[in-house]
Amino acid sequence: MTIFLTLILLALMAGAVYSLVKGIIAFMQSTKDDLNRGEAAGPSPNQLRQNKAMMQRILFQGAAIMVVAILLFANR
Repeated sequence: MTIFLTLILLALMAGAVYSLVKGIIAFMQSTKDDLNRGEAAGPSPNQLRQNKAMMQRILFQGAAIMVVAILLFANR
C-alpha cells in the first residue's frame, strides 16, 4: 500500500511541476499589448491559459498533500 501511495504521490508531484512550467511559459509569452490593454477588454486568451495552469497546479498540490496525510496516518 505504501509503495502504491508513493507512486501516486510522485505522479501528483510531476503533474504539479508540469502545470507550473506550463503556467510560467504562458506568463513569459504575454506581450506588452496584453499588459497595456484595459480592464474593460477582459482577460486575454493567454491570461486564461495562465489561470487554468495555476488552478491545475493547486489541485495537484492539494491532492499530493492528501496522499502525504494518508501515508503519515497509515505509518503511524
